[in-house]
Amino acid sequence: MHNLAIALHQKGFIVTGSDDEIVEPSFSRLSRHGLLPKEIGWFARNVTDDLDAVIIGMHARKDNPELLKAEKIGLKIFSYPEYLYEQTKEKTRVVIGGSHGKTTITAMILHALKENKVECDYMVGAQLDGFDCMVKLSLEAKIAVLEGDEYLSSPIDLRPKFHLYFPDIALISGIAWDHINVFPTFENYVEQFRIFLHKITKGGSLIYADTDPVLKQLCDTCHGEYEKYPYREFPNEIVDGTTYLNTQYGKVPLLIFGNHNLQNLNGALLVCRRLGLTDKQFFDAIRTFKGAARRLELVKKNDSVAVYKDFAHSPSKLKATTTALKEQFPGRKLVACMELHTFSSLNARFLEEYKGSMDKADEAVIYFNPHTIEHKKLPPITVEQVREAFGTDRLRVFTDSKKLKEEILSKDWHRSNLLLMTSGNFDGIDFNELADMICAQAAEGATNQL
Repeated sequence: MHNLAIALHQKGFIVTGSDDEIVEPSFSRLSRHGLLPKEIGWFARNVTDDLDAVIIGMHARKDNPELLKAEKIGLKIFSYPEYLYEQTKEKTRVVIGGSHGKTTITAMILHALKENKVECDYMVGAQLDGFDCMVKLSLEAKIAVLEGDEYLSSPIDLRPKFHLYFPDIALISGIAWDHINVFPTFENYVEQFRIFLHKITKGGSLIYADTDPVLKQLCDTCHGEYEKYPYREFPNEIVDGTTYLNTQYGKVPLLIFGNHNLQNLNGALLVCRRLGLTDKQFFDAIRTFKGAARRLELVKKNDSVAVYKDFAHSPSKLKATTTALKEQFPGRKLVACMELHTFSSLNARFLEEYKGSMDKADEAVIYFNPHTIEHKKLPPITVEQVREAFGTDRLRVFTDSKKLKEEILSKDWHRSNLLLMTSGNFDGIDFNELADMICAQAAEGATNQL
């Protein structure tokens, strides 16, 4: 929401906003643009009849005093995705959907367009290298690239966000059950993607990963007035720890790695073709793509160890990320740590979906905080339940982040990698500080062995 406020401010709108808490980096960014509210909180007096519209995010509740005032005086009320469509309805809209890879694919497309000086509007779910804001809305751009989240639009609009964008070019990266609090069954979750397919505009394009059997069946059985383009992993090879694309123009070195990213890349390539880029333009651009923030992002490394962090929290993401790191560095021990933090991951009924998701790790570690479960008003889960759900005898479970940190620092990190996966922060662990300590320890150990 704060990125949208900044984007509208930069487009020339007069923007005001309210929240009951504003944290970093939102606070500093809003402050730089003079968009901080005069006081923190929700106040009906902030909503007046001279406003053109009110945009509501998921954080506000139905009984929010400002929302109630807007409804009472008859103001136009948009959800976040509704307003993005309102701002981009005259443009060619590219919508990237799927249970995993959305942010990375969107980031790849934006990187390729930027490197080739193609102007576009966008909305993406992570901070990207070379982009100041996560939302851009302009008068000039003819293209809008939107990350299509399947979560709900607002407290008063319970449609998934990606149902409201009406794509001219749609991409779906895969379907793996998530958001159990909103979609209680897998069938209900899949149905949201079926509806999304029917939102593609006449004469549009559907690009989809046909390595996903559920998605493939869905796309094969759904028919609309659009062209279909299946994709899978781009041909590649790993040489001395670097992944290369095997293209008609020769080998193209990448800064990213992992089969899931090679599949994401191929999907992005197909989108960019539809937007007018040549394959060579795409390959020349993608070699400098570093990835999106917290998507298999390198925290720190030396000759002995590397520490990565990833936003992974669903079973499919855990499996893809863990596998990618192990295959990229087959000669190194992989310690994979994951925090159960989301509503779905802390749900006892959903836990069984994680079976086998960390099997590629040499050592697997799970952390969860019982207080987080209480806060989300979920039934408690036990350490034994977690062990049984993941189904590996190489798993250790922690419920105290200090003890987890002590355990990590007690290990010998020579010729090893650490992967930290969470949508949170393991209850206050500083990833940069931890990586510094691990790298220093590994360097000292290597020196002692000389």
